[in-house]
Amino acid sequence: MSHSFDQALQLAWQGEDLFTGLTHPAWANMVGPYGGISAACALQAVIQHPLSLGEPVALTINYAAGLADGPYQLKARPARTNRSTQHWVLEWLQNIDGQAQVMMTATALTAVRRGTWRAQDLPLPEVPPPEAVPPVLMVGQVDWVNRYEMRVLRGHLPEPMDGREQDSLMQMWLRDAEHRPVDLPALAAMTDVFYPRVWLRRAHRVPAGTVSLTIYFHAGGQELAEQGQEPLLAQARSHDFRHGFFDQTSQLWSRRGLLLATAHQIVYYKE
Repeated sequence: MSHSFDQALQLAWQGEDLFTGLTHPAWANMVGPYGGISAACALQAVIQHPLSLGEPVALTINYAAGLADGPYQLKARPARTNRSTQHWVLEWLQNIDGQAQVMMTATALTAVRRGTWRAQDLPLPEVPPPEAVPPVLMVGQVDWVNRYEMRVLRGHLPEPMDGREQDSLMQMWLRDAEHRPVDLPALAAMTDVFYPRVWLRRAHRVPAGTVSLTIYFHAGGQELAEQGQEPLLAQARSHDFRHGFFDQTSQLWSRRGLLLATAHQIVYYKE
């Protein structure tokens, strides 16, 4: 448990669908923990639950409020279990001013994966290999960004923020800074690694934060085991910015071109 990711994922089973956890300073964001680590903890609770069936296929997490630093409770219950699928409902609780308050909610789907016909219609983009791209140094940023090695191909954070509008597409080679192998919780965390697309699209830094994130896991545990510590290609873009919200869609491929996960989120932004 020496890696900060594994430390942040430690959940203590209390029985009756209840886990307790503790936020980790290495994964701190501007307000509360990094959203990706919260998604990973949700997935960990489902995986760790005594009644868990199969592997994660989908996860939706709704960020109602930022967790305060310190302990929290995470409820995870299987709402329905079928022959090969299982539907989950999750809820984070934290004591605020002496009262238990809901900070986040989530739903998840797990399933027993079976071998079937398969096809991949979204190929790995043609990009330079990771060895040809220098890593980006994140000095002075929030703590969680230092947990990753990012080799940005396209979509660097604009400097200066001069307001010149541009495309929202970002591509980068991504892996754990300490080369921890990718598993399903780590994959979940990586889907939220991109800075707000509005900062790139407008070249203007405004307050922004994810409200809801949905992740689809195309790869299972065995396929991720074959991935090991190799970098992933991470890509994200937005489609529309309007009325204080924008969407973001992202994809993660293995270096060999296997699509591992896709994600969609809605993000709040302020003028």
